[in-house]
Amino acid sequence: MQTHYRGAGDSPKRAGRTLIRTQRLGKIFGEAEHGLRVLGDVSLSVESGEMLAVMGPSGSGKSTLLSILGCLDSPSEGDYWLAGKSVAGLNAERLAALRNRYIGFVFQSFNLLPRLTALQNVELPLLYAGVPSVKRRARAAGLLEDMDLSDRAGHFPRQLSGGQQQRVAIARALVNHPALILADEPTGALESHSGEVILSLFRRLNRAGVTLLLVTHDPMVAEHAGRIVRLRDGRVVADSENSSAQSNADAGIGRTEEGVP
Repeated sequence: MQTHYRGAGDSPKRAGRTLIRTQRLGKIFGEAEHGLRVLGDVSLSVESGEMLAVMGPSGSGKSTLLSILGCLDSPSEGDYWLAGKSVAGLNAERLAALRNRYIGFVFQSFNLLPRLTALQNVELPLLYAGVPSVKRRARAAGLLEDMDLSDRAGHFPRQLSGGQQQRVAIARALVNHPALILADEPTGALESHSGEVILSLFRRLNRAGVTLLLVTHDPMVAEHAGRIVRLRDGRVVADSENSSAQSNADAGIGRTEEGVP
């Protein structure tokens, strides 16, 4: 990882500070009395600099939890603090402001705009933030260089492999210097080698101080995280340190050399 990425410049990025804290978080779709409960009593803390995986079967509440942590949705119950700020109950405008300041997203389906080049896709959050064109182009180009994609900056998504598209998406997630990256099944649409490239990249970002929360159903993906939280029926059923994560990193599992796709 080169030097174009830097973390959020304010105090939430400092290692050891609690970045995410939830207390008895719940989500009910529909009327409270007769609605569908998808999350219940979720209490969770994530420190700055952690790499955490959230696992669980389909329907366990993983994606709903990610949406709430990412300020895309609001809880029905409980409290949520992001970087010390109370989130539960904020209106859509305030939630959007928190997202833009603190959070970058990486999705399974990449979510790149097909009519924009790789460079333009990475620039897009800066355009919305009102960053001048020269600055946003320089920052986007630097991140594409970090992703070994300088020679693909002018390519459209259809001209890129799946692994390349996901690296463009990661560059876009980093361009606003977020304190937190939320990744929803980030290797789910990739073949195994490209998936390993993305996981290796995530480990390098984490070593550089980026806080990462990965939602996955794949145990092989979760093994790269330093901590694994397991959900079942909308509740946390296990929360444990993953001692094998450092061993994998030390052994170079997933490390890529040449021929990055």
